[in-house]
Amino acid sequence: MEKHILFEIGLALSIIAVAGLLSSRLRFSIVPLLIIAGMVVGPHAPHIGVFDFRFIESASLIDFMGRLGVLFLLFYLGLEFSVGRLMKAGRSIFLGGIIYMAINLTLGLLFPFWLGWPLREILVVAGITTISSSAIVAKMIVDLKRSVRPETEMILGLMMFQDVFVAVYLSVVSGLVLTGTASTLIVLKSAGLALGFMLIFLFLGRKLLSQLNRILDIPSDEVFLFVLFAIITLIAGFSETIHVAEAIGALLAGLVLAETEHLERIEHILVPFRDLFGAIFFFSFGLSIDPLSISGAVWPALAAVGITLIGNFVSGMLAGRMSGYSHRASTYVGLTITPRGEFSIILANLALAGGLLPILQPFAALYVLILAILGPLLTKESKWIYIKLSRIFKWPELKERRRHKVLKHT
Repeated sequence: MEKHILFEIGLALSIIAVAGLLSSRLRFSIVPLLIIAGMVVGPHAPHIGVFDFRFIESASLIDFMGRLGVLFLLFYLGLEFSVGRLMKAGRSIFLGGIIYMAINLTLGLLFPFWLGWPLREILVVAGITTISSSAIVAKMIVDLKRSVRPETEMILGLMMFQDVFVAVYLSVVSGLVLTGTASTLIVLKSAGLALGFMLIFLFLGRKLLSQLNRILDIPSDEVFLFVLFAIITLIAGFSETIHVAEAIGALLAGLVLAETEHLERIEHILVPFRDLFGAIFFFSFGLSIDPLSISGAVWPALAAVGITLIGNFVSGMLAGRMSGYSHRASTYVGLTITPRGEFSIILANLALAGGLLPILQPFAALYVLILAILGPLLTKESKWIYIKLSRIFKWPELKERRRHKVLKHT
């Protein structure tokens, strides 16, 4: 049994390696390639002798390593910021979060209502189409080296704002879908726990900074790595126990440790683990999507993708401009928060458990897949998109284009 699991893990890593080589050759984000690779193999793939591409025996292990990948991605993104830097952007983050939710949740509710779906299905679809994928967004920011941009603060803040919303929304929807009722007390408790945990953790992290510096003053890289793993997994695990997303717990840990004297050492040691386990996450995400089931949901999924692209761009643009960001920076915000992922699949599984319309699972799978492909592409080409839109809406030209025009006419 162990030998078979080890061979399956080897096959999975080989597929991931091939996707990485192809990504480098095409100069394209590895994220959609890994998700597609996972869809091509998985439970419905052929079994050819010892080459079992269904990954049945190793599924739980691949899933666990994928969960670690999300933690490392969000932890590393937190390292690129700091508690102080995030707090300075608090007002703009709150304002941006309200704008983002108001626009995207409204569109998410109206779309399934227009399709004539029942109330519980409407609420599930609204959640699927409203919440961005923290893991994919983090991966894009790191890959494109855009964490130093000031507007990335708003993107990071929106991820945290969405998590508070998720805690409330999931309480409401799960209660309605599984029992037909939703307790107001449970909803308030979920919101209070999520928000309270974040604020208390960030406050204590700043107060205990000197103690953290002493704890992390470890000569041995091996022991230093053990301590980092313990911190990340313990905080993320505790977050999960109080119904705050484990990824947000890892993000908070990164924000706090970014204030310490050991930032460069932490980044240097954890980068290989971030890349390895992050790749496994996107591959395992693809394994969860059944390609044979998505054909019946093509048109609803395509329509939802179009609505999401418009809603995200408009909300990102409004949130950015009202917070003082340039047109270009606001465009980047609207494009970067496009991908959907893990939370959408969670809601689709909840719909399955509640016996809702069977179209919701293939709808969510296809919708997530399309946006997982479009998101990195749109973010990478944000400069080109801004140039095209600036001509239509008469936005300011990029500085480098203005310089080019001046040099051309002199």
